[in-house]
Amino acid sequence: MFQQLAPFALAPVYAAQLVALVLRAERLPEAAGPRSGVAGQGARLRLLVLGDSSGAGVGVAHQDDALIGQMLHHLAPHARVEWQVIARSGATTHAARSMLRGAGQFDVAVLALGVNDVLRQTRAARFAQAQAALMRDLRQTHGAGRILASAVPPLGAFPAFPQPLRAYLGRRATKLDSVLREVCATAGAQHVPFDLTPDINLLARDGFHPGAPLYAHWGARMAGLALRALS
Repeated sequence: MFQQLAPFALAPVYAAQLVALVLRAERLPEAAGPRSGVAGQGARLRLLVLGDSSGAGVGVAHQDDALIGQMLHHLAPHARVEWQVIARSGATTHAARSMLRGAGQFDVAVLALGVNDVLRQTRAARFAQAQAALMRDLRQTHGAGRILASAVPPLGAFPAFPQPLRAYLGRRATKLDSVLREVCATAGAQHVPFDLTPDINLLARDGFHPGAPLYAHWGARMAGLALRALS
């Protein structure tokens, strides 16, 4: 019971730390470079990256070093990739669904969402509904045969967050990631766990967004999973 009440008891502390965190994190710009294009030769693969600041490449200077660029580095030798990035800093899952409207058809959709749902205190039930609706849209409206949902990062392990905010966000992130796994299982999507311990050397200078090494690892992993859509 105490654990459930603690966030409310410490609300002023959380609020002050959270405001400072968000203000600092949003100062880094989205990566420069195109948000759509064609790369490589071979079998056709229509790829979408849909997400928040991490999908937009915040933390590196150019899209070549961001998630999409690193995916293309591994995909282009094997496929003709028609790709698009639809991502915006601060986007929640609900916002991403609106951002998707008017987009075309895709074979593979990579989702990079959840952090802002944690920061904005999205309830677990609402998060589940938004994720399920988004995946349904991707399947039914945009033809995505393969959906790769990146895990909600373990915010409790990120060195930039002060205590007690770090512990609280960590619990919230763990909860929403558990919900995301359940939604993926129901929707036939693939939940892709966060398989690295957040380390300052993997992150951008704000200690929050991915840096080039983390994007490289993430992109290689997602590319390997995306290639299965061709088999």
